[in-house]
Amino acid sequence: MKIARAQESDIGDMARMVGELFSLERDFAVDAGRQRRGLEAILASPEAAAFVAVDEGSGKRFGMVTAQLTISTAEGGPSGLLEDLFVEEGRRRMGAAGALVAAAEAWCLERGARRVQLLADRGNAGALAFYDRAGYRETRMVARRRMLEGAPRADAAASSGSAHRSS
Repeated sequence: MKIARAQESDIGDMARMVGELFSLERDFAVDAGRQRRGLEAILASPEAAAFVAVDEGSGKRFGMVTAQLTISTAEGGPSGLLEDLFVEEGRRRMGAAGALVAAAEAWCLERGARRVQLLADRGNAGALAFYDRAGYRETRMVARRRMLEGAPRADAAASSGSAHRSS
């Protein structure tokens, strides 16, 4: 197994994996076009990155993670946000998720981030146990979201050249 920075040619495999991930999470809907546009925006942004786990024998992509930078007033600078961590079921518990997270954390650290955070589905016991083992601790913060009415639809934004990403 090797971990590689995702390229445009990986988008199809990554969209499939995000679709599998979102099928497990109640807060998100599987929409291949929307997920593909989001992945394209991540790869195009200097403030974001994606990594894939690759089987060195077959070249098959079987895992992924994305990372983005935000500015944290608490940290006084960049903070990393990890999203979309996924490893195919037959490849779990073999070190791929840890290697993907390590690559994303290194990318964040190289860009000055002092903290990395993530959201996890509270019903995904396996993911929560993994994050505990990886040193991620639950905070007292609660995630909230609100969909904005009047915002351009993702498909309209993509055709006009503007990128909007929300998850």
